[in-house]
Amino acid sequence: MALVVSAVFNSNPEFTLSAVSGCLLVGPFLAMGLYDVSMHLERAEAPSLARSLTCWDSHLRSMGMLILVMLVLELLWGRASLVVFAVFFNSAGMPTTATVLEAVFNPQNWEFIAVYLGVGGFFAGLVFASMMVSIPMILDRDTDAITACITSLRVFVAHTGVATCWGLLIVVLAVLAMLPSAAGLVVVGPWLGFASWHAYRDCVTVSAA
Repeated sequence: MALVVSAVFNSNPEFTLSAVSGCLLVGPFLAMGLYDVSMHLERAEAPSLARSLTCWDSHLRSMGMLILVMLVLELLWGRASLVVFAVFFNSAGMPTTATVLEAVFNPQNWEFIAVYLGVGGFFAGLVFASMMVSIPMILDRDTDAITACITSLRVFVAHTGVATCWGLLIVVLAVLAMLPSAAGLVVVGPWLGFASWHAYRDCVTVSAA
């Protein structure tokens, strides 16, 4: 993920935020095995490595639809990011890594920075709210992707403050874990995976079950 984000920033910096979100979106799918382990431990059943690696195979339709929804949001985010650069970025031609860095640290470009962060924050919040409990719910209840996303949005609305803090914590920990060579994700990834399962169980049982 660190290499992908770095490559995007160096070649097409206008898509950096959407690339970061895309990498973070991979996390919940990679954590499916951890959700499966957590689910069986909660049921007082012995977890299985083989089963955790293939837990997705009985939910292919729902997972496929969820991936499609996320891809659409990613494409919309990328297009919105490009529009923001076209309208607010004060530079001739397409931005480069040097001009983007110069713009970010230049107080005179506050409009560009505010709009870019605002648009990015909106899409980041929408993606996070849609994904917060979707995958654990699909694994746990074998529900369809649309129902899982709607439930996730309901949970986010019901617990906006806590959910926002949780999302910011995930971003901060993921960013710190990716420095300098993403080795920290070996520890932070599983930790967030198990924590996300328990967050799903607490939130959905209370507010959306």
